[in-house]
Amino acid sequence: MHHIILIYVSNTKEKTEAINQIGDRATYVDEKYGTHPRNTFDIWLAKSETQTPLVIYIHGGGFVGGDKSKYYPSEDLVRFLDAGVSVALINYRFQNDAPYGILASFNDSKRCLQYIRYNAKKYNIDKTRVACSGGSAGAGTSLWLAFNDDMADPQNSDPVLCESTRLTCAGAFETQATYDIYKWSSLLELPDKITESEEKIIARAFGFKEVENRNLKQETAIRKKLDLLCQMKKTSAPFFVFNKKRGGFPTNADELNHHPLHAKALKEQAAKVGAEAIIYAPQIGIVDSSGKDVVTFFLEKLTRQ
Repeated sequence: MHHIILIYVSNTKEKTEAINQIGDRATYVDEKYGTHPRNTFDIWLAKSETQTPLVIYIHGGGFVGGDKSKYYPSEDLVRFLDAGVSVALINYRFQNDAPYGILASFNDSKRCLQYIRYNAKKYNIDKTRVACSGGSAGAGTSLWLAFNDDMADPQNSDPVLCESTRLTCAGAFETQATYDIYKWSSLLELPDKITESEEKIIARAFGFKEVENRNLKQETAIRKKLDLLCQMKKTSAPFFVFNKKRGGFPTNADELNHHPLHAKALKEQAAKVGAEAIIYAPQIGIVDSSGKDVVTFFLEKLTRQ
């Protein structure tokens, strides 16, 4: 596989105030949805006397870095608010934190979605109209939520986990097609050889703190849970994918993780199972005749009566 995967270096910086592009502060800042220090979110509530749709942004960073403040300057955030759609930006634990692995990060985002639904009255949210969007790791998380069957646990003693995880739609920018990383060689047309250092990274992504701790039965089950392509089905939430990267043989980790062939694989799987999708990867000739951007796509789904 010849490249280090899912590795990013996060820069430590002073905390940025939760103010959007037009100078409006988030209605609620650093709301807690769980026990981990990074289980926080900011939310801008659209002005409305009735319950509003919601878009949740999930930041990228290879599941080892990044922060919700990335989206503070987003023009799309303001466009949603102007259209009467509330917007939440979330943080989540990284895969290097217990219980380790990408699934730990996924489950934090799942819980945040459920927490906001559980507190729909407080945030004036219509829990039947919720979308997720993000870039890279946040994109993959959004698709994981979109493709999975409802992960609500009605018998759980924690009322938050009883809430639905179903989405109205999802958006993904520079996403990975699957986190069953062993499938990347065929998807991205790469050699099968994997280095020892890459094996360590893969083990951590699958939730094993050390390579020596890997268990074949557990790993097989985890790979299945991380395989977005296999989870996609006709009944999955409609989704939007945009990838602006060039094609060709990847020469570094960024090009590997964000290769447009990830978008191509999602497009082919959507066609195979009959899922509704708008996918752009213009550098390799994939465009959508609708010409819709993600905001237009989301508003059509979220504001439909």
